[in-house]
Amino acid sequence: MESAPILDYNDVKLTRRKITDMISQTLRDARRYEETMERKIGREEKPDFHLSTRVGWMNDPNGFSYYKGEYHLFYQYHPYDSHWGPMHWGHAVSKDLLHWEYLPAALAPDMDYDRDGCFSGSAVVLPDGRHLLMYTGVAKETQPDGSARDIQTQCIAVGDGIDYEKYPGNPVLTRDDLPEGGSKFDFRDPKLWQKSDGSYRCVVGNCTEEGDGRILLFSSPDGVRWKYEKILAANEKRFGKMWECPDFFMLDGKAVLITSPQDMLPYGFEYHNGNGTLCLIGSYDEEMETFTEEHNQSIDYGIDFYAPQTILAPDGRRIMIGWMQNWDTCNLHTPDQPWLGQMTLPRELSVKNGRLYQQPIRELEALRGEEVRHENVTFSDEISLAGIEGRKVDMELTVWPADAEKLYQRFAVRFAQNDVYRTSISFRPYESIVKVDRKFSGSRRAIIHQRRCLVPNKDGNIKMRIILDRFSVEVFVNDGEYVLTATMYTDLSADRISFFADGEVTMDVVKYELK
Repeated sequence: MESAPILDYNDVKLTRRKITDMISQTLRDARRYEETMERKIGREEKPDFHLSTRVGWMNDPNGFSYYKGEYHLFYQYHPYDSHWGPMHWGHAVSKDLLHWEYLPAALAPDMDYDRDGCFSGSAVVLPDGRHLLMYTGVAKETQPDGSARDIQTQCIAVGDGIDYEKYPGNPVLTRDDLPEGGSKFDFRDPKLWQKSDGSYRCVVGNCTEEGDGRILLFSSPDGVRWKYEKILAANEKRFGKMWECPDFFMLDGKAVLITSPQDMLPYGFEYHNGNGTLCLIGSYDEEMETFTEEHNQSIDYGIDFYAPQTILAPDGRRIMIGWMQNWDTCNLHTPDQPWLGQMTLPRELSVKNGRLYQQPIRELEALRGEEVRHENVTFSDEISLAGIEGRKVDMELTVWPADAEKLYQRFAVRFAQNDVYRTSISFRPYESIVKVDRKFSGSRRAIIHQRRCLVPNKDGNIKMRIILDRFSVEVFVNDGEYVLTATMYTDLSADRISFFADGEVTMDVVKYELK
């Protein structure tokens, strides 16, 4: 393969007009379509402060970055259908990660090397102030046995935050850059970053020809010319098969590698989602570029969470956002549904005692309206409390046994509730199990409705922060030590919240309506 031309930051200065002139008809068509069709979707039909797709289908977050004073988030996108299809990149911006403005679709499958899809990737800001996107291009290729398989390569595009030009030398990484035994069919989702010396690194998901996942590390002096460095981490048949959507960063003195393995087997109360998430925490020798893992865990223990991506915010916070959906349930809706897909609430990350903690971004507190507080409420059976209701809610509660010598059997919070519907979060202290359950949320399908996690607990004390946004719940347990996320497509008229106890408990609860 001929070497790609070097991108000279001084010589290549495309004006906005020139970039716009280079936009393909495929991308123009997608932009016209999304602008027309989004007008047919009512505001109440979507989440309020979680980013959802503009129209059609959304999956993995892409290109999470801070550029020109705004957070940019791209996403895997099929505008023409609410089911997965030829991947584009949708695009939205926000100043606070809660109020999002849609921008025109950024990428479309319009080149020979990405004609069957522009898959997941990431973004950085170049020294000359332009925005660099790195993504996976997909093109089907007929194999010797007559079958058609996706060949995956890594590509780049450069732009001004609205329009992007694909690099003439694409792809910048191909099958020729893979280590021995690497699959050209499963080589995707580059996550890049710039080092303090000005050079670039990226991690890419890959697997062996036998289907065993691994994360590859590549280097570049300029973000354009890339070369293979090493296998950063290898599955060795432990956590599922192909490892998708990697991210790698330092946090609180530890190295953190997150990825989304396919076809995972459960291990105890970990890794129950099949296509799930994995967090490896360890140490990193920057000079040798060697990662040594020390701990592993699931990232989210609920039903709907996949393909998270992080950003280092301007104020130093490491913030993560994920796709709030599950691959085993996301294609069961009817074709006439105009949209499917939303992102999680952005989460601030920290590492404590070898474990990843997650908290809702602090900006959420600015959305809080009237406070309703109840303290030292002792009860058994089911109760409702004055002012505790709604479907856009930030609610914090602490529960403990009313009698320290007599542990209760179960505690539950029920929400999105009326006489027919409810979703619940429950805790059984004797088993130390927290469970999310949406089987009565209105689903008419035998899909996944429950997930459990083991929360070490001996005394029955537990803290929960529950965030509701119309069609989703995110539960942060014990200050973010565990998180459970689930979607629920319950009629919005179901807005009651109640509390249940088998045995006697005492509870403090404070609730804010989110505006």
